[in-house]
Amino acid sequence: MDAASLSAIWLTLKLASLVTALLLLVGTPIAWWLSRTRSRWKGPVGAIVALPLVLPPTVLGFYLLLFMGPHGPVGKITQALGWGVLPFSFTGLVIASVFYSLPFVVQPIQNAFEAVGARPLEVAASLRASPWDAFFSIALPLARPGFVTAAILGFAHTVGEFGVVLMIGGNIPGKTQVLSVQIYNHVEAMEYGQAHILSAGMLLFSFLVLLALYGRRQYKGWSR
Repeated sequence: MDAASLSAIWLTLKLASLVTALLLLVGTPIAWWLSRTRSRWKGPVGAIVALPLVLPPTVLGFYLLLFMGPHGPVGKITQALGWGVLPFSFTGLVIASVFYSLPFVVQPIQNAFEAVGARPLEVAASLRASPWDAFFSIALPLARPGFVTAAILGFAHTVGEFGVVLMIGGNIPGKTQVLSVQIYNHVEAMEYGQAHILSAGMLLFSFLVLLALYGRRQYKGWSR
């Protein structure tokens, strides 16, 4: 395996780890609100969160590119702050990946919160627990399986990104050249041996992720 492939693997793991951590922080309050609210905005917000599930990655990448580019609203702010523009940088890659993998984290956590139900929280409130105490001592522990699933799916989905990564990050070695892009480079250069090695690794990784998820569900079914 060449140095460029090893660099792409390291960059991919770094990106997926950071994005997963950010998604858990950002996605938890969104999932909590969606699981508890009766607001008329629940439908539109849920639809926005789920958009990456049906939207072509290139479309999402295109609009993020416009927003974060030099003439976009975000790009103008970052330039005014002296940060330059975010596209074709690792930071831009992180932001785009957070948007693209958001539903894979929010939906499992939302389902877990909904499965907890209102009764445990009502009991905690009757014992004079504050909403914050009830959330951290009751809701979070009971929703733990949903967080595990969300973390696994968020990490795996970020590892497998291609369209959004290519639109926002480009193909800069050591900076934005992640594993999926490196596989494309090997295929384009007709280096099928290197492409086979990386693709087989991705295939094995994907299988293990799905095995872990379905294995957990099967074990939970037996334990009941």
